[in-house]
Amino acid sequence: MPRFHVEKSIEIAAPPEKVYETVVDYATWSRWSPWLCSEPDAVVTVSENSNAIGSLYSWEGKIVGAGEIEHVQLEPGRSIVDEIRFTKPHRSSSSVRFDFERTQSGTLLTWQMDGSLPWFLFWMTSMMQTFIGMDYERGLKMLKEYIETGKVPSQTKVVGIEQVEPLKMVGLRRSCTLSGIGPSMEAAVSELLPLLEKQGLAQEGELMSAYHKFNLKSQTCDYTIGKVLAADTDVKVDAPLVVWSSPATKALCVEHLGDYRHLGNGWSAANQYVRYKRLKQSGCSAFEIYTNDPHHLPVEQWCTKIYLPLK
Repeated sequence: MPRFHVEKSIEIAAPPEKVYETVVDYATWSRWSPWLCSEPDAVVTVSENSNAIGSLYSWEGKIVGAGEIEHVQLEPGRSIVDEIRFTKPHRSSSSVRFDFERTQSGTLLTWQMDGSLPWFLFWMTSMMQTFIGMDYERGLKMLKEYIETGKVPSQTKVVGIEQVEPLKMVGLRRSCTLSGIGPSMEAAVSELLPLLEKQGLAQEGELMSAYHKFNLKSQTCDYTIGKVLAADTDVKVDAPLVVWSSPATKALCVEHLGDYRHLGNGWSAANQYVRYKRLKQSGCSAFEIYTNDPHHLPVEQWCTKIYLPLK
């Protein structure tokens, strides 16, 4: 059977004892789980004794499937070994491990999974490693924020399929790694706003980003970030500014409320919903629109609408 291994790490500004106490307690998992973002209404059941050997965390939903995870070996402050058992959509089991290493600034937490796929899914091994790795990265970011601040400003909601009018944007086109998309966009916006002002476009509409290409193998993406123009605007811009446009289309809309650092939760929810409903995406670029000004609102109210164009 084809085997896979996933391993991701993050540094958390807290001692290993505190990080361990949070991770070992299944009662905290719903606050930082990277999977419940896709289906917040999934049924979750946690053992009454939620932080001991034999404790169970189980879930069941239409999108996230069903399964359970059990603590099988605990070394307080150092490691947790779990067994995760999936029952839907396919039966399988994997070994999950957390390692806690003390550092000068806190704890280096490493999250691993080792497992195998049924022989008829051998072709999914690389894809599984990529997707689980991305989930782990999202989960670790939320866990870090939860431990360091006590909250995770990230909520997702599937709005549904909408008819989107033609769009036009003037902005900057960039390429970056998926892990570096936040800093890349911050730098692009800092460069963008003075350029728009020179073109007399500083007062145009909402900020948005269009994603032209994702390469999961190389973990890179190609995107344009800019300001929305009226679709019938006839505009010419000087380099490095570019004009991007999209025809009228129907699209799946998912709303994310919270810190832009957690927008991956919204994209995960959108992609999982598309797979669950067996929707067909068109060749148009997926995009996100930042519908309010983060400079004047608390982070919990930052609203982003994600659109996946459909056939």
